[in-house]
Amino acid sequence: MDRPLDGLLVLEFAQFMAGPTTGLRLADLGARVIKIERPVSGEAGRQIAIKNLFVDDNGSLVFHTINRNKESYAADLKNEGDLARVKALIKRADVIIHNFRPGIMEKFGLDYTSASQLNGSIVYAVVSGYGTSGPWAGKPGQDLLVQSLSGLTWLTGSRADGPVPFGLAVVDMYCATHLTQGILAGLLKRSRTQQSVLVEVSLMESALDMQFEVLTTHLNDGGKLPDRSGVCGSGHAYLSAPYGVYATAKGYIALAMGDLTQIAGLVGLAPGCYQDRATWFSRRDELLKQIGERMKRQPANAWEALLTGAGVWCAVVNDYGAFTGSDGFRHADMLQEVALSNGSRLTTTRSPLQIDGKCLRANKAAPGVGADNARINRDYHLTS
Repeated sequence: MDRPLDGLLVLEFAQFMAGPTTGLRLADLGARVIKIERPVSGEAGRQIAIKNLFVDDNGSLVFHTINRNKESYAADLKNEGDLARVKALIKRADVIIHNFRPGIMEKFGLDYTSASQLNGSIVYAVVSGYGTSGPWAGKPGQDLLVQSLSGLTWLTGSRADGPVPFGLAVVDMYCATHLTQGILAGLLKRSRTQQSVLVEVSLMESALDMQFEVLTTHLNDGGKLPDRSGVCGSGHAYLSAPYGVYATAKGYIALAMGDLTQIAGLVGLAPGCYQDRATWFSRRDELLKQIGERMKRQPANAWEALLTGAGVWCAVVNDYGAFTGSDGFRHADMLQEVALSNGSRLTTTRSPLQIDGKCLRANKAAPGVGADNARINRDYHLTS
């Protein structure tokens, strides 16, 4: 299919999560994405594993997940010949992505100023942990650390839990989305100006943007801190009852925002404090407990049928087994297979985007280190 970024060349000097995930998004949109990696060992993310799962000699399962549909060009940037070939590639490229510490790209003469002298229309995209200057610029930019520093860990769980990190690298993923948006905006600007564009985003800024609703509340509410509920399952530090997850006679059910008076009647609560809307937050814990006691009388699917029939926003809480076996999951058609070099296949997710009614799929697995050097040298007339 004709993809939006067909014909664009992206050079990815990136490792681990945020930078490579950006490259993945651009590759799915049709760009030719070439990972510039150190010879032999490649980027450090090849050895980062979830549950210590490795697919093959090329890297871990998570590396394959993030780096499918790309090519690899092995280059020792300390070697004059390799560096010259990389600079020749930069002259042909449309986009550069990097997420190295401040000073690394400058060391090799591959920083924005130098790159834009080589290519006056390059879109140069940088991910940092906390910006390229300032008191935290030297801190390690890692997802859990940024979650912790930014206050994000105080939004999940109940009051007795202490800080609770997300079970996903949410800051990395959100930051990759921001950088992808910035690159696409940079490409549009370049089409008007014919000049290079610098796009920068930090994990910290992305973590702050993730929290824009609750930070705005904090800053305009006398500086009050998030008030997590004392009841397990409460879904949001700033939202009133009934918002949360409830144990039932079998399974769990989630209730979104709703008219508590209506819900109370449906679950059989006697008239009480819920009749005064002004108390739905101040007496949140009491209300959550009252609803929770009623929910234990029937299984989750029975509650879902009753509440949904009355127009209440709710959902049964699935685990991965139930979710991937559901009609809704099958209808989303989000899975694809990629072909590994050893002849086996790996099941993963596709891009969530559809363009002109078509899903974006690609069955190319993550490359081995330097697997594409010969073809890239030939395609771009790089001297050996």
